Amino acid sequence: MSHSYHKIWIHAIFATKERVPLIQPDVENQIHGHIREQLIENGCPVRIINGMPDHVHLLYLQNPGMSVSDIQKQVKGNTSHWINQCNLITDKFAWQTGYAAYSVSESQLEKVFKYISNQKAHHLKKTFTQEYDEFIAAHGLLNVTANN
Repeated sequence: MSHSYHKIWIHAIFATKERVPLIQPDVENQIHGHIREQLIENGCPVRIINGMPDHVHLLYLQNPGMSVSDIQKQVKGNTSHWINQCNLITDKFAWQTGYAAYSVSESQLEKVFKYISNQKAHHLKKTFTQEYDEFIAAHGLLNVTANN
């Protein structure tokens, strides 16, 4: 094959430090917009960003020249610095250290898009912890150590 093709959709989830509900409706669009800018600057076209006061979901195309962990580190670090620099919230803002990232097949893209876009309604039925535990179980990560 003389050409290289790359199209990997990533569904990433990360939470505020200690899951404190810091992303309130009055700043949510600004924060999501800044995350979007960071992803685009890192060569990752964005399909959707949405979330709750204590976490965000991202659906974007992976930049083939960067690792998922480098993208998450860049986006989270820059965004938390920007939020604190702009004094968007009264408390010091920080993200949890970890994150979750899953590949999404083209056939499931619309389903994941709808899931992310309906976060507010979804979380009337499930907590973030319940949702996160279900993601871990669904992707077979219960017995995987952090070093693998």
